[in-house]
Amino acid sequence: MSEWIGQFIENWGYVAVALLMFMETVFPPIPSEVIMPIAGINVAQQGGSLFGVIVAGTVGAMAGNVLWFWIAWKLGLDRFEQFLVRYGRVLTMDHEEIDRGRRLFHRYGGAFVGVGRVLPTIRSLISVPAGLVRMNVRSFMIYSTIGTFIWTMGLTVAGYYLGNRFEEIDKVIGPLSTAVIFVCFAIYLYRVVMWKRWKG
Repeated sequence: MSEWIGQFIENWGYVAVALLMFMETVFPPIPSEVIMPIAGINVAQQGGSLFGVIVAGTVGAMAGNVLWFWIAWKLGLDRFEQFLVRYGRVLTMDHEEIDRGRRLFHRYGGAFVGVGRVLPTIRSLISVPAGLVRMNVRSFMIYSTIGTFIWTMGLTVAGYYLGNRFEEIDKVIGPLSTAVIFVCFAIYLYRVVMWKRWKG
């Protein structure tokens, strides 16, 4: 897979980086933890602009972020709450938690989105709740772009300096990604098990 990605980036440059990051954000068949380090390696070996690659990756990821935000915005909380009536236990959410989430997002939405963009797994999902509560578009764009740029830059620079040893990046980010997924799943299971007791 890494050879194909490297060849694609070498042939199509910034367009390939942007397209791959867009695909990764919308439907992640290939993680950014692979795409951007390889893009950094390509710059180190073939030349080009490191900043340009970072910008291309950020633009591609932001296009995906905006798409998810727009879809969730169109859905809105009203329709989501109708769905919640039928599948509340599966989602482990009720109207009270929806209202609480809405208040928190309106107050701390920028911080949630900005931090979420630099967390594995969460970074691709944070657009959905932001869109559902119809977070201020300007704040969403600003904090999303900052967080996405930081994440993209970190992976690209790591690839640039580590060269073909980019698997060393995965030694750090890989376990972190797994840990985030495990914690989220454990919290979800706990909420499912406890749901009946909480709601009587």
